[in-house]
Amino acid sequence: MKAVFFGLGLLVYIALSSLTVIYYPQSVIAFLFFEASLLGIYYAPLSFRIQCVFTALVLLILMPVLGSVNGYYLEVAIQVGIFVALALGLNIVVGFAGLLNLGFVAFYAIGAYFWAIFGSPQANEFIPGGYFPLSASWFFVFLLLSVAVGALTGLLLGLPVLRLRGDYLAIVTLGFAEVVRALVNNLDKPINLTNGPRGITPIQRPPLFFEPLLRLLGIEADPATLYPLYFYFLVLLIVFIIVLVTRRLEDSPVGRAWKAIREDEVAAAAMGIPVVRMKLLAFAVGASFAAAVGVLFGAKQIFINPESFTFMESIGVLAMVILGGMGSVPGAIVGATAVTVLNLQLLKGLSLWLNSIRQSGLIIHVPLLGGFDLSQIPAQFEPAKYERMIFGLILILMMIFRPQGMLPPRRGGS
Repeated sequence: MKAVFFGLGLLVYIALSSLTVIYYPQSVIAFLFFEASLLGIYYAPLSFRIQCVFTALVLLILMPVLGSVNGYYLEVAIQVGIFVALALGLNIVVGFAGLLNLGFVAFYAIGAYFWAIFGSPQANEFIPGGYFPLSASWFFVFLLLSVAVGALTGLLLGLPVLRLRGDYLAIVTLGFAEVVRALVNNLDKPINLTNGPRGITPIQRPPLFFEPLLRLLGIEADPATLYPLYFYFLVLLIVFIIVLVTRRLEDSPVGRAWKAIREDEVAAAAMGIPVVRMKLLAFAVGASFAAAVGVLFGAKQIFINPESFTFMESIGVLAMVILGGMGSVPGAIVGATAVTVLNLQLLKGLSLWLNSIRQSGLIIHVPLLGGFDLSQIPAQFEPAKYERMIFGLILILMMIFRPQGMLPPRRGGS
């Protein structure tokens, strides 16, 4: 009975937060309350099936509705999904296997350039015949191929660094990421493969295969309206598959072997665990997730260049995993969501609010101090400019007060 009342209360909370966002579509606080409903569902004392129903209600129905009210919310949701997928991939390498990887963004870049080169006219620069860009339907083929390409590059990185641990492994993976970024930045001569720092554009988007069905139903929608929803559901599908695969691996002998290697590599080898094979598998699986997300990122952005795949991106994804809880699947999801929302919504929302105050020209009269012209507030006070500093402070505080993360792995699972 208690669970029933709690479920009804949660349903009322979700409905009220949704209505609040609809009536106040520019409110960052209202949308944050709506996003917090997913955390409430996770902690609710409800059965797994009921939790899935509530989650589907929020993600499959309410989020698209709110995205139609304010398209920026849908953009935030897509970015959250992309970083959730990256955090889940890195969580396998760092959280499960205990292999500190500071170059995870390299696999993300490989996937993005893999589709960008052949899904744009760029491939005509080194393959004669004018066959490119490939048709939009090839996107799904490259999405599947990117899993194999990512796994292969993960194996190629893993092979020479298997004997390294800790800081040495981190330095090598960091070097690998910088090598990849230097390559895509300079492979515009003597053969123009990546177009160098100018980047690649336009990149083909996946086909709107459901558009004829909408016309048959009498629904006319502009592609500019359909594509955000399309990418949202694509990201949601990819995240769902990654979570499913991660859960299956975690509860399998492979996942237990990874955790044994993380705790004590020597003891794991003594117990007969093939350490080399398991490490390579961790690198391959994590890299395949990142490459697949990279293909989606390239298609969504239409334009990519090397500046999209810097070292700070790797640090950002690692911060998401640490913040959520290393080795925890829900933790990686919560960490990625929290960091992305903090960056895209909270800090930028505060900066926009500060700019509006500055432009209002109001003067506040303070007793004994006189008037204070709000237009004189320095631009250096904008919170968005201190994103990295705020992340650093959050990580320091987390390491002091909750080193296990927001949602640490539970005993016997996460």
